[in-house]
Amino acid sequence: MGKKILIVDDDKDLVQTIAQVLRANQYDIAEAYSGQEALAKLLETKPDLMILDIMMERDTAGFEVVYQIRDKKDSSKYKEVKDVPIIILTAINQVTNNRFSLNQDESFLPSINDFLTKPINIDVMLDKVKGIIQ
Repeated sequence: MGKKILIVDDDKDLVQTIAQVLRANQYDIAEAYSGQEALAKLLETKPDLMILDIMMERDTAGFEVVYQIRDKKDSSKYKEVKDVPIIILTAINQVTNNRFSLNQDESFLPSINDFLTKPINIDVMLDKVKGIIQ
């Protein structure tokens, strides 16, 4: 298989659909269904990319995962994976009318590589994934 991608979303059907498409494109897939599971799988699998939902067990679970991963302290237990590229997967724009961009203040949303909005356009997703990890 190829590069490893961790898909994180509490919608198991969506995770399975994304995983199927990415496996068909020769990516190795790991799956998680909550923020806590994402952090554990991240350390276990050390993926080349993470596709991360925002609103899971809490409305901010995905943000919390990003903050923990991107923690710059030497004592961070995620320092080995702190630079893993992250694509945020979210319907938060539709649910809350908030608009996020890659130009946000880094203290608000640190080091995100890209965004995907739900419902997912598979071709756009594949282009973004290929653009980040080839």
